[in-house]
Amino acid sequence: MYYIGIDLGTSAVKLLLMDSAGAILNIVTREYPLLFPHSGWSEQNPEDWIEQTVSGISELTDGFDKSKIAGIGAGGQMHGLVALDKDDNVLRPAILWNDGRTAKETEWLNSVVGREKLSAYTANIAFAGFTAPKLLWMKNNEPELFDKIDKIMLPKDYINYKLSGVHCTDYSDASGMLLLDVKNKCWSKEMLDICGIREEQMPHLFESYQAVGTITAEMSSLLGLPENTVIAAGAGDNAAAAVGTATVGDGHCNISLGTSGTIFISSEKFGVDKNNALHSFAHADGKYHLMGCMLSAASCNKWWQNEIIGTKDYKGEEGKITADMLGNNHVYYLPYLMGERSPHNDSFARAAFVGMTMDTSRADMTLAMLEGVAFGIRDSLEVARSLGIDVRRSNICGGGAKSPLWKKILANILNLELDSIETEEGPGYGGAILAAVACGEFASVGDAASRLVKVKSTVTPEPEIVAAYEQRYQVFRTIYPALKPIFPKM
Repeated sequence: MYYIGIDLGTSAVKLLLMDSAGAILNIVTREYPLLFPHSGWSEQNPEDWIEQTVSGISELTDGFDKSKIAGIGAGGQMHGLVALDKDDNVLRPAILWNDGRTAKETEWLNSVVGREKLSAYTANIAFAGFTAPKLLWMKNNEPELFDKIDKIMLPKDYINYKLSGVHCTDYSDASGMLLLDVKNKCWSKEMLDICGIREEQMPHLFESYQAVGTITAEMSSLLGLPENTVIAAGAGDNAAAAVGTATVGDGHCNISLGTSGTIFISSEKFGVDKNNALHSFAHADGKYHLMGCMLSAASCNKWWQNEIIGTKDYKGEEGKITADMLGNNHVYYLPYLMGERSPHNDSFARAAFVGMTMDTSRADMTLAMLEGVAFGIRDSLEVARSLGIDVRRSNICGGGAKSPLWKKILANILNLELDSIETEEGPGYGGAILAAVACGEFASVGDAASRLVKVKSTVTPEPEIVAAYEQRYQVFRTIYPALKPIFPKM
């Protein structure tokens, strides 16, 4: 049988067709625009997602026996607010995960409602990108639209609704809304009250590997897919990527170097760090995970290369960085182009280069940028280690993971063995695996991941470089606290 995986990203939807053995038969990518109506805002039209997903599925399955397509599963960008009216029409453009307009609402939640209460209600504190602050922003700034909300959804859930006709979400994606009682896997009545939302406005909750239903007759006809095609609940992009890299079960780790950067540690047990520096979310395998998310990762590389030094020859720029430079750079970079989430939770934070001298070279700056992202991920890893979690190796995926140099830098800064897997398709591959589990192809998510995901190469840290980077990290971690008071004034 065949399974379709959907990766609903920030700039494009990526679709893949997987067979029962885990082989990828076809991949299609369709882009759509990002909207920036005001400084710090980030929006998209949900209808663009649907249009490109539908046309993409048609292209993806062209030439294949569509009668063999058994299920569809999606991984999607988290935290985005999709608001529907009573006729299921989209009320306004979706407010995305990287939107920064909710600083006031986030501060109110953390300071007035209080971090302790938020953590008790949801296992997390408020971040500017989360969904609950977006609802409060709508309530404060667009009250007429807020009053018309009949259903609240996340981006990939809108895709699932259009495919299945079911208002649904999964626990992993819902964990990032600040509306879910993560420990008990139910909507938090306290948080719904705080946001002025009724439970009937929320989507039905499913485990990621459960079927929410089958494809609608209209979509079956439009796409030429069987009427019994199963639609899986799917997962938030990071949880889906974790499934796609076999980061399931207790103590497994995955690092994703995408537009944002994440470190994802799966756990059999629910847990929260005392400062809520890491997100405590439900996992797509039915258990839990801790996750640190930095808002700018590979996007730092794109910004530096494309906008600042004016090149798209990433490989050529990295080629100027020699092996002896690793651990010996005198320049530091704070990777906070869009503020920062984990572990600082500071929407005012900004990127900065520190330590330049007259002999600083272009290669030094490029290296500092790559190192800065790695140091930022290390910040979150240190929080996990403070909880007694012993992480010794990790999978790595995302666009940035295609760089051998960046992987080497990360392995030595984190002092972890980093495994690259044969199929590096992240959320889309995880979505297809979840669809296969929903269809009964595999007994569990863990069973599917262990059978389908294979390691192709490993980067091992080198003791001398690890020691050099350890010294540099101890300096790096002092820079943000020193600059923190300045950022709000900017």
